[in-house]
Amino acid sequence: MDLRLSPVSTSMPSRVGVLPRANVSATPDAKSAGFSSALKGALTEVSNAQNNATELQKQVQLENPNVSLEETMVAIQKAQIGFQATLHVRNRMVQAYSDIMNMQV
Repeated sequence: MDLRLSPVSTSMPSRVGVLPRANVSATPDAKSAGFSSALKGALTEVSNAQNNATELQKQVQLENPNVSLEETMVAIQKAQIGFQATLHVRNRMVQAYSDIMNMQV
């Protein structure tokens, strides 16, 4: 999950409501990696984003002049959005498991 902000220019068409796609390579190793490793990687990235936001928040509280409040707030929002997305994926997976287990054979 790439959490960097890109500058907005007036020459670019508006992309409101369009989420960036994850960078997935088409190599055989990426295909053989499987769902579990992709999920584990996504969870690691969400955890790193949360840890980064926490560290920036501590630095703002300690009045570090190198850390801006705006940067901290953006990092907190990114971590929150990542966590919410992870929570939705987990809920969908639990629902799919429940549906499969309730199927009559």
